[in-house]
Amino acid sequence: MKKQLLLFAFSALALTSCKDENLEAYDMEIMQGDWKEVKRELISGKDKTVLKTEVLTGCEAKNTLYLKTDYYVSYTAYTGTGTDCQLDTKTEGRYTYDAGTKVIGIKLGGEGSVDFKIEVLTSKDLKMVQQSGLMDMNGDKVPDYTYITYKR
Repeated sequence: MKKQLLLFAFSALALTSCKDENLEAYDMEIMQGDWKEVKRELISGKDKTVLKTEVLTGCEAKNTLYLKTDYYVSYTAYTGTGTDCQLDTKTEGRYTYDAGTKVIGIKLGGEGSVDFKIEVLTSKDLKMVQQSGLMDMNGDKVPDYTYITYKR
């Protein structure tokens, strides 16, 4: 009986240790590819009210976050008016991902890493909320949150 109990305990440990790795691989497979930035929202850290909503239109609607499963990330931004859109910047870097907490740390160019918690992740939708580098934008002495929504 002790041997069976010990075997069961080791099997459970092995299965749970692989679970996070499998979940991480699954999530990263979904995240892989191009994501068009569609909306930015500023949410009060104090009472969760929406302080500002910006739906991207025109050239800004072409802004793209690109993720690969080898932890490569790039962000491409466009400027211009009407149909005259020009590449403004393309910044490349690396990211980290923790499937248990759903936190992705994005480090672009020579800047420090910025952490985001993934709120929504489907094959068509990605919504993240900034977790680091928060600022008080409405003067209530409580840091506010930026939510960014992407679509395929």
